[in-house]
Amino acid sequence: MLLLRRCHSLTGFGPLNTQRHQVAPAVRSYAVRLWSSSSSDDQRSYQGTHGPSWRHGLAGLLAGTGAVLAYGFHQHKAERAESRVQTIEKTSSLPVYSQEEVTKHRSLEDGVWVTYKGGVYDITKFVAMHPGGDKILLAAGGALEPFWALYAVHNQEHVLEILSEYKVGELSAEDQKKQQALKSSDPYSSDPERHPVLRINNLKPFNAEPPPEILSDSYITPSAIFFKRNHLPVPRVDLASYRLHVEGLPGGELTLSLEDLKTRFPKHTITATLQCAGNRRSEMNKVKQVKGLNWGIAAISNATWSGAKLRDVLLAAGYGPDVAKWARHVQFEGLDKDVTGTTYGASIPLNKAVSEEGDVLLAYEMNGEELPADHGFPVRVVVPGTVGARNVKWLGKIIVSAEESSSHWQQNDYKGFSPGTDWDTVDFKSAPAIQELAHSVRHHHTGRRRCG
Repeated sequence: MLLLRRCHSLTGFGPLNTQRHQVAPAVRSYAVRLWSSSSSDDQRSYQGTHGPSWRHGLAGLLAGTGAVLAYGFHQHKAERAESRVQTIEKTSSLPVYSQEEVTKHRSLEDGVWVTYKGGVYDITKFVAMHPGGDKILLAAGGALEPFWALYAVHNQEHVLEILSEYKVGELSAEDQKKQQALKSSDPYSSDPERHPVLRINNLKPFNAEPPPEILSDSYITPSAIFFKRNHLPVPRVDLASYRLHVEGLPGGELTLSLEDLKTRFPKHTITATLQCAGNRRSEMNKVKQVKGLNWGIAAISNATWSGAKLRDVLLAAGYGPDVAKWARHVQFEGLDKDVTGTTYGASIPLNKAVSEEGDVLLAYEMNGEELPADHGFPVRVVVPGTVGARNVKWLGKIIVSAEESSSHWQQNDYKGFSPGTDWDTVDFKSAPAIQELAHSVRHHHTGRRRCG
């Protein structure tokens, strides 16, 4: 089996409907490669060979969350793309609309209008034909910039050319000034500084690995060079207001501050290796092109983690034999979110979470110090032996449930398929979510060792 990381069929407003593969023939002409958390500067093209249709590809870009379309041709600079659109806008003699008029067009019945850099675009037909249209509607009547800012992928000439075909007018000068004043800042502007030695696979969101020769210098990976795999902007968390919510158990919701975690539950320390499911994907790509970030061999690191056992917290929240009769999963939600408030989420099997030997931690320390911002401050889940995607950072909520997490990253990503998979017809929900990874190891502070 090849571990293939699914193209994040996301919009800036949440995951695209996975049924988009039913319309893949329209984009198959350029073998569109979609994946989450990508930027135009950092991606590798996924090349194709057939006809000229590429309109469906605009969906991810209109949505703005990292559905990057790499066509294997036209690697133009962003400046040239912007210049092209500005030229089109200057030479047009289209009507001028107020923001109030644009806002009236927020449905298929009334038309779907959006604005971008002072232009007004009627994308009704595009939304109507695309299976992810309901997500794109979240931008209806407003500006695309806040959504596109979340992922730095929109400055591509072919995308802007397609958008220009839907242009119907100009936004009034007065409303353009207001829009500029209210323009959202870069959502990644508050991300922490990173060590310059890291090899960056993607800038926004940040994904990077240490050079192998440095990784192998120490059994414990220093936090500064520990591989970093983010899906969204790093959240800024106020400790004074931070609360961890535990739900789904008979005792009702349990709410804990960081101080509660530290004082109400015994502190446990383990040494555990975390690994991204895409580690060594660059080697896979030499055999057959797969999807996802082009990680080298170092999307894997080892650290000492300290915190409260998840098992202890669940017991305090009311877990017992009766719950085990119906519950099957423990879901986690992070505090990192996109522009619509959709948070990163994942889940693990209940038996792993409550096992005395599962060693699942709600960690608040890494290598003997407070968790760094990039690694989940103030609390993250550490699930030894399990793929990094389930080790949710910036933990905000824990839910005991009969169902897996409904998160895109649980249902439509981090899945394993055979090398012969047809990406135009594959049903991502048909494969189980990756949990355990071979060769992951963990060590108790007592010195016991077992494979994950």
